[in-house]
Amino acid sequence: MAEEFANAVEDGLRLSKRIYFGKDRAVAAPKPITPMEKAASSYLPSAPMLYAVIENPAIVDNPDIPSYQPHVHGRCDPPALIPLQMNAVSLQVDCYLDTAFVTLTGSWRVHCVMGSRSCDCCLAIPMGEQGSILGVEVEVPRELYCTEIIAFEDQKDSGKVAAKVDDGNYLKPNIFTLKIPQIDGGTNLSVTIRWSQKLLYHDGQFTLNIPFNFPEYVTPAGKKISKKEKISLNANSCPGAEVLCKTASHPIKELRRHSGKQTFLYEADVLNWSSNDFVFAYTISTGQTYGGVLLQSPGALDIDQREMFCCYLFPVNEQSRKVFRKEVVFVVDISGSMRGKPIEDTKAALFSALFKLDPQDSFNIITFSGETYRFSSSLVLATKESIQNAMEWISANFIAGGDTNILNPLNQAIEMLSDTSKTIPIIFLITDGAVEDERHICDVMKSHLTKDRTICPRVYTLGVGRFCNHYFLHMLAMLSRGFYDAAHDGETLEARVEGLFAKASSIFLANIAIDFGSLDLEDFEVYPSQIPDLSSESPLILSGRYRGVFPDILTATGSLADMSNLSVDLKVQEAEGMPLDKVLAPQQIMMLTAQAWFTEDKELEEKIAQMSVQNSIVSEYTRMALVVTEKTKGTPEPTKKTKGTDKQKTEDPKSQRIKIFQNLGHGFGNLTATAANTPAGVIGAKPEASEVFVKAASNCCGKMCHKCCCMCCIQACSKLNDQCAIVLTQCLTALACLSCCTCCELCCSTEDG
Repeated sequence: MAEEFANAVEDGLRLSKRIYFGKDRAVAAPKPITPMEKAASSYLPSAPMLYAVIENPAIVDNPDIPSYQPHVHGRCDPPALIPLQMNAVSLQVDCYLDTAFVTLTGSWRVHCVMGSRSCDCCLAIPMGEQGSILGVEVEVPRELYCTEIIAFEDQKDSGKVAAKVDDGNYLKPNIFTLKIPQIDGGTNLSVTIRWSQKLLYHDGQFTLNIPFNFPEYVTPAGKKISKKEKISLNANSCPGAEVLCKTASHPIKELRRHSGKQTFLYEADVLNWSSNDFVFAYTISTGQTYGGVLLQSPGALDIDQREMFCCYLFPVNEQSRKVFRKEVVFVVDISGSMRGKPIEDTKAALFSALFKLDPQDSFNIITFSGETYRFSSSLVLATKESIQNAMEWISANFIAGGDTNILNPLNQAIEMLSDTSKTIPIIFLITDGAVEDERHICDVMKSHLTKDRTICPRVYTLGVGRFCNHYFLHMLAMLSRGFYDAAHDGETLEARVEGLFAKASSIFLANIAIDFGSLDLEDFEVYPSQIPDLSSESPLILSGRYRGVFPDILTATGSLADMSNLSVDLKVQEAEGMPLDKVLAPQQIMMLTAQAWFTEDKELEEKIAQMSVQNSIVSEYTRMALVVTEKTKGTPEPTKKTKGTDKQKTEDPKSQRIKIFQNLGHGFGNLTATAANTPAGVIGAKPEASEVFVKAASNCCGKMCHKCCCMCCIQACSKLNDQCAIVLTQCLTALACLSCCTCCELCCSTEDG
């Protein structure tokens, strides 16, 4: 899909050369990307952008100055995408704990379509780390478009229709696309986009990275007139700490500072829009591992009226800090679906991980498909010789093929790590498939991990592609105090493996415990129930609900690498000025969905759906919908949406049209695709041109007695390249000549007779 999108943009840039901008030589068409810069990724959006969806190239023209160019025959299949010119943009960012909430407001104009014609517009939204779309609002002169989340039971209401796949979908895991239907040429679109994303964390430093790199061709064609570009950032530190700015990609200035919150502002008149992403890095000024507890009361419309709490622990960069020794068993899927780039990227990532092992660490490698294969019968020390032998074994034995069987290699890995002490035992599982006995695997792992051990094995899981059950992998990680991550496309697999292994390699506090049981609280819940280890690559955040009164201080305890104990006092405070429910909702929905899948709890599924609707976050039990409202004299101006129920009270349902998108969640795995060894990420193989022609021809022949099907052949022939067309023409000519020769022979034989 991403490659097709990039090709469509390239076609659109060629079409945009038809646009006439007048006789002023200072006004020229946007410059396309040069051949040296040309690559598939070059045409993917590197900032939020709007495109005109062009099926009929004849409508491409300047809506203000018609060029009266010759008529263009034919249609664009697939449609071309012409990037629209952007007239204004502003960015608002609020950072809380490890989460950033981003609001981008922009204005675009349909500058490439005749004023008397219309076309669909495609909005593409690239997001940062673990980005999640929260809402989109588009305003045009006659209509308002906005997204909302609806539960399954609400989808059957009258007036709601199912949308096509490309009406609202993820082009890539971090790029969301939304189609706005039939916008007139020359129209200005005002767009507001809201999403959340995670802050990257490394050695005490938070880094925010927002796609904000606009290509030159979205700058309005005209005389160089300055335009206003604005970025506003609120960095909220924890109570009792201060934000220290380290680096910024744009010349951002501190505007104000008070009570753990700093406001930064960048505002400038520019000739060209920002040509690099917005990057902001900061630290929290604490001298040691720092933590606290934040409390917040539920809102009046909250589905859960229990009090909310959040416990956090932030590791601080200390050069002298000692990390745990590791005993690692890499459990790697080499089934047939991993063939090609996935298996090669996995090999490269494992090579990198092996080199990062310390000499006192131990490791082993188990591969699995229908059978299991081991590098060694037991753990081996990470010496240079053993690492070299392991790399040679990987190169010789990582041959994709066979089925997927996860339980046997996991049991073998558990047995290898049964006698560990004073080390962190880690099972590093990489798979792209789903299996039928996933709940049984969780039960088996749970029984192993609850045995009386000083440190139980941690299971780190990485799901590859869209066919594995990501919630099963998340559940395995939660049960064992491990971590979960996903590589939804092949391009990110190597980086994700390295990032997950970096967490495993930097653990300095394990077996963390907070004595919630001693508190006099009712209806108490905490997510996750098994507290993960603290790594310098990730802060630790727990959340939950309760009834009762929290004490003024909680104490967190854990084991250091030398097996001594560390105790950290967590001061309890109110979360003033922080939307704690919004910050914690994505993590809670993900964890509760894994729990609901594991327990098959229908009531929990309903609770997740309600949380999803309340916080505008897509889940497995809800759908995103596009609500189209026709403007009338009594239609109120769009405002910031607070609660969905308030919006419904002010709008006339008769003037609304609702389109429900396809499922935007991860899904619970695909057993059929796994059994067929379908490569990760493949939705459906695009047929070759010859296959299209054969199929069209066979359909035509099959229906020849009933109706003529010339259009099928025409469409099939339009997909052939020049060489195939020449060969096909020669073959048909030869057949025609042969037919003529046969007719001549028949005629001659008839005359002789």
